[in-house]
Amino acid sequence: MAGAAAEQRRLATVVESWLGRPVLIVGDAMLDEWRFADSDRLCREAPAPVLTLRRRISAAGGAANTAVNVAALGGRAVLVAPVGADVAGDELHDCLDRAGVWDRTVNQPGRPTPVKRRMLAGNQILLREDSGDPDDALDPEGVSRLLTALACATEELRAAAGGEAPTLVVCDYGLGALPAPVRAWLVEQRERYATVALDAHDLADWRGLAPTVVTPSFAEATRLLARAGGTTRPTGGTDLHLEHPDNDPADGPSEMTVGAAPGGVRADDAADRTTDRPGPVGEPIRGEGRVALTGDGLSVTGTGVTVNTRAGEGVDRAVLAESRLAELRAHTGADVVAVTLDTEGAVVGGADGAPRRSHSTPVPASHAVGAGDAYLAAMTLALAADAPLPTAAQLAQLAATITVSDTGTCVCRREDLLTALDQPTGTTDRSALVGTDELDAIVAEYREAGRSVVFTNGCFDVLHRGHVRYLEQARALGDLLIVAVNSDGSVRRLKGPDRPVNPVEDRGALLAALACVDHVVVFEEDSPAALIEAVRPDVYVKGGDYPPELVPEAPLVRRLGGQVRTLGYVPDRSTSAIIERIRTHSQDPAPRATEHTPDESLRTRTQAS
Repeated sequence: MAGAAAEQRRLATVVESWLGRPVLIVGDAMLDEWRFADSDRLCREAPAPVLTLRRRISAAGGAANTAVNVAALGGRAVLVAPVGADVAGDELHDCLDRAGVWDRTVNQPGRPTPVKRRMLAGNQILLREDSGDPDDALDPEGVSRLLTALACATEELRAAAGGEAPTLVVCDYGLGALPAPVRAWLVEQRERYATVALDAHDLADWRGLAPTVVTPSFAEATRLLARAGGTTRPTGGTDLHLEHPDNDPADGPSEMTVGAAPGGVRADDAADRTTDRPGPVGEPIRGEGRVALTGDGLSVTGTGVTVNTRAGEGVDRAVLAESRLAELRAHTGADVVAVTLDTEGAVVGGADGAPRRSHSTPVPASHAVGAGDAYLAAMTLALAADAPLPTAAQLAQLAATITVSDTGTCVCRREDLLTALDQPTGTTDRSALVGTDELDAIVAEYREAGRSVVFTNGCFDVLHRGHVRYLEQARALGDLLIVAVNSDGSVRRLKGPDRPVNPVEDRGALLAALACVDHVVVFEEDSPAALIEAVRPDVYVKGGDYPPELVPEAPLVRRLGGQVRTLGYVPDRSTSAIIERIRTHSQDPAPRATEHTPDESLRTRTQAS
């Protein structure tokens, strides 16, 4: 029992160590839409249920969901991806804002945002509608803008991390976000990233990237082995082999059959073909009519690729994956290969050649959407934090497993992961609103637990979306976020006699209600210098488009051993602009359309004004 507790504490230490780690995610971003309906009758026109829509939920999907999981687990996530100038794109931006992801997506007019719409009744998915054509390639200007965004985001992360090389996660799901010039740029710039994770439907497209880790599904790993070619041969003691027909085309999918050793029962025997087996489920990739995993979890079939382990008595997908880990590492150039097996867990192999098996709990398919993104995010963060491979594999599987408790797109939060490890997610149950005399005790508890403190201050007069995003990003930089809010008298001295609009009691209560804010304290002075002296923050955060060295409090923070960070704005979001719009509306009950646009000069003011 004591050993298990020690192991959980060790795993929790890794979770704590990756807080604020810079991660750049690039790839196919999409919107997941969930529509929950009721049905109690069939329609007259066809034997189909009549659905009454009750609830609709939008969530980030694909590369965007990986970015959301990185942020939720405590990393500093920046997403670069093409996003359409459409309603789905606007919703995706909102999802990223709520999650605290640094949104560096590139607007692509005329190219729709990919959407996966699921209709459910009684918690059962009845249909899925996909929109967004992967054949809508990025035009040359779009490719150029994407490459510029990648270069800028890389340097932005490096600067925010004090010169530390960021981690790169590539999510290539065949939807056209990563054309050949972008792939070539990433390969050429590989040395700019300390850790590189790759999740791709077609791994053959990424030769030369030399990733730290790849996380193919069983079908994706099988497809790569089939295309890589090879000779028929036994594979250790499993009596499994791979067959490649003599007419295997050099430039397309090959036929690969996995079954018993020569002389045994073959997968294409008539008895096997007539067996009543569940129908296929899964995802095709571009250029292949279907590559699907059958419902019994025993085979993968598709145009040009056939894999069947049923013919090998007692053989399952995990055994097959374990037997080919070395080849998968060779073909991908990766240090680590993690073959995910859906609800059966994963098989992971590294340079030592020892396979590591992890297990999961079977759940309905509607509960597991995006679980692979949680797995990828946790695996990447753990390896980036220099965790041993067995530890990284444990945490990745745990992150994927604890997200599948309900229908929807899976996101694993750092707090959920620590709770699953029986570790406290906070050291105090005090109220979020605290006095200056309580701060010393609060900070001392966190320091004793080895956790970091983030501090910021401002008036926060009319709380808006810009404030929320700013505070979420600040919270991602450490374990505890303390927000110091100016008193009413202090605001009047700084902003003028007509401010604040809201009294400090209201401002403090709203800030304390935000999940990203741990404690709120009011200060009377015009400067937070005295509080900074008392708190001695590990990270001091201000909003603005100026370098950290221009922050007035920077010399004090650095003298006390802390770091200074400045976070950018949400465009068109400022307290002053909101107040100005309110005043304009109150003066003219029927304002002209042009009066809805705030003065351009207001857009340069700080979010915390």
